Amino acid sequence: MKIYGDLNSGNCLKVKWVCDRLALPYSWIAVDILKRETRNAEFLKLNGAGQVPVVEFDDGSTLAQSNAIIRYLARHSDLIPKDAFAAAKMDEWLFWEQYSHEPYIAVCRFQLVYLGKTASDLDPDKVKRGYAALARMEHQLAATRFLVGEALSLADVSLLAYTRLAPEGGFRLDGYASLRRWIGDAEKALALPPARS
Repeated sequence: MKIYGDLNSGNCLKVKWVCDRLALPYSWIAVDILKRETRNAEFLKLNGAGQVPVVEFDDGSTLAQSNAIIRYLARHSDLIPKDAFAAAKMDEWLFWEQYSHEPYIAVCRFQLVYLGKTASDLDPDKVKRGYAALARMEHQLAATRFLVGEALSLADVSLLAYTRLAPEGGFRLDGYASLRRWIGDAEKALALPPARS
């Protein structure tokens, strides 16, 4: 299996973390999104949407979209709850992450870290919605150790990727004790070093 990705991308790291956690063998093919390497003809044959991550399997088939990839890779593992309703709650978080979290937390980080903008340049609506996403997670994590109960699931893998780096996007986590505790717990469960922010 080959993973085409950029290690600066939380969406790509999700796939790496799942493979590492489940001891799935892979080759990492570095793709630099800032150099527009996802826009060349060779890459577009792998994923016509021109986005990373993309996984190419041994039979030549490919799969894109980070949450679809991790859902497939972890299909027989303990990262997906056995209980059907709990698995559906995990999926609820996966869909929510891409629609109500990543567009704000990750986009603000990208603008500050990679585009060199200042916090005052950020769209106030994106900042407001980012804090709303963090507040929703804080509320849940005040009640449960992980997002879907007491065990790590793909919901945690997916949301950890950008949440742990939220301060790089200008988001202060001081008032989010449960969220900060969860970041540490999830990092330990995935054998990750603490986030640099």
